Amino acid sequence: MKRLMALLLCLPLLAHAAIAVYEFETPEQEQRFRNLIEELRCPKCQNQSISDSDADIAQDMRAQVAEMLREGRSDEEIVRFFVTRYGDFVTYKPPVNAETMILWAGPGVVFVIGLLLVVLQIRRARARAPAVEQETEKDSDA
Repeated sequence: MKRLMALLLCLPLLAHAAIAVYEFETPEQEQRFRNLIEELRCPKCQNQSISDSDADIAQDMRAQVAEMLREGRSDEEIVRFFVTRYGDFVTYKPPVNAETMILWAGPGVVFVIGLLLVVLQIRRARARAPAVEQETEKDSDA
């Protein structure tokens, strides 16, 4: 019985995760690979890069990036390939164009509107303050 328990305790040691290992000719290629897989977003996993994602599509994308690097393609070509295939969502840095202008201008516009509302509230409060002071003076005189 003790042997069976020892064997059962050792059973999980046999399980291991398969990790894809990509080999490159130079350390620069490997660094470019790491940068690209951090820059590209997994289309299946919301807000997770393909380096962090365990989804099948992320594994396929990592393999595609490695293959394209071995073929000698530039980073821009690789990113463009995935943007063409999956859309601007696949990058964490969407380009500035008519479709994404709201992403870039939106926070600034909301900030300016908020600032204007605060200024208007302050002006209204200052305009009411003298009227309230005059009423209190009239009440104290009476």
